[in-house]
Amino acid sequence: LSGRGLTLERTAVGDRHVMARMREGGFNLGGEQSGHVILSDFSTTGDGLIAALQVLAVMVKTGAPMSALARQFEPVPQKMENVRFSSGARPLDNAQVVAAIADGEARLNSAGRLVVRASGTEPLIRVMAEGDDDGLVAAVVDEICDAVRRAA
Repeated sequence: LSGRGLTLERTAVGDRHVMARMREGGFNLGGEQSGHVILSDFSTTGDGLIAALQVLAVMVKTGAPMSALARQFEPVPQKMENVRFSSGARPLDNAQVVAAIADGEARLNSAGRLVVRASGTEPLIRVMAEGDDDGLVAAVVDEICDAVRRAA
């Protein structure tokens, strides 16, 4: 992104958080790892049809095939796992889970990122890590998930 004069902004999960930051910063493109793409020139929420039409417009304008347009960066290793818990339990408040998350963040340091959150729609804790080292990413996710399972 920096090579193209752009910056990456991070927000809490959810279109409303992404859109709020876009408004604050005057940005017209935002999205989430889940694939939601927000193009504020057209809409205030992720819309797959609008995103697809804009990609097609770039293909027509540039004459480039999708295979060339889609390979703009090299993805880093990522692992995501969901841990189901009993209704009413609060595993993210457990001291061992809090410690496992802190340890994972410290181990990933500046070479990756970690997102641990409760699902907004079902009794799941979502654990996602990404970084330069595939083995470290997998170990961090596994250790946090184990701690959540014990707490749940």
